[in-house]
Formats: sequence, structure tokens, C-alpha cells
Amino acid sequence: MADADRALREWVEELAMLYEREGLPRMAGRIFGWLLVCEPPEQTMEQLAGALQGSKASMSTMTRLLVTAGLVERVRPPGARRDGFRIPHDHWTNMWRSRTQALSAAAAVIARGRALVAGRPAEARRRLDEIHDLYRWFEKEYPRLLSRWERERRPRRRPPRVRLA
Repeated sequence: MADADRALREWVEELAMLYEREGLPRMAGRIFGWLLVCEPPEQTMEQLAGALQGSKASMSTMTRLLVTAGLVERVRPPGARRDGFRIPHDHWTNMWRSRTQALSAAAAVIARGRALVAGRPAEARRRLDEIHDLYRWFEKEYPRLLSRWERERRPRRRPPRVRLA
């Protein structure tokens, strides 16, 4: 195995361990990491199993988890006999938009808790107020950050070159 391939596989494992600390099974993190860097960008179950040295059963379970989480999409090009998996287009923006919705839902649940502790000691109210304020702040800021990201990410158009005669 070439040094570049070894380094890439080590990076995939490093990313998998990062996602494992966030609650994702390590093999799901490996699949996600591999799909970020592999060629072609769509991989069949067999290609994933071969590249990551995992069983097809594990690949099936973990790709289903990743598809459900919206981190990976299942695709079948016309004429293909097998499904492939890839990172969805516009994945990152969509992921953060869904996190904004999750923040709103969490803030609503916390707000109901705040109402339930209204007559309790100040310390209990303070803890809920603090987390509620934080969720509301992120709920307000995420859309602004995403809009800014989309503006800054757009390819900048260069003015047409003027040819001199």
C-alpha cells in the first residue's frame, strides 16, 4: 500500500473515531469518511466492504443508519444492478438547517419545563432559563450563519476579459 493510501486510510479511521465519540458506531464513521474521499464518489456495498474490510452485513446496517440520519444517500444510476451510496449534494447546508429545526423543538420542550418549575426555587429556574436562552440564541444565529455561508461560498464571477486589438 502506498504511503498516500495508508495516510488516507488512517485519516478515515481518525474521522471514524471522532464520530464515534459523538455517538455514531465506528464503522458508520468509516463509511462516512470513505465516502468523503473515495473515487468514484458512489460506492456499492461490495466496494465499501472491500475498502473498509467489513462484512456486507455490517455495511448494510451502517449504510441504513447513515441514510436514515441524512448523512449518506442511496443512489442507483440508470442501468445499474446495485445501489450505491454517496454523500448528498448540498449535504452540509441541509444538515445544519435540520439542526436548526432540532434546536427549535428542544427550545419548545425546555420552555414547557420552565413553565412547570415557575413556582420552584430560583436555582432550578436559573438552570432551565440558561439552557433555554442558549437554545434560543442558536436557533436565531444558525440561519444567519447559514445565509452568510451560502453568500461567501458562492463562486465569485470574474468580469469578462476585455481583448485589446
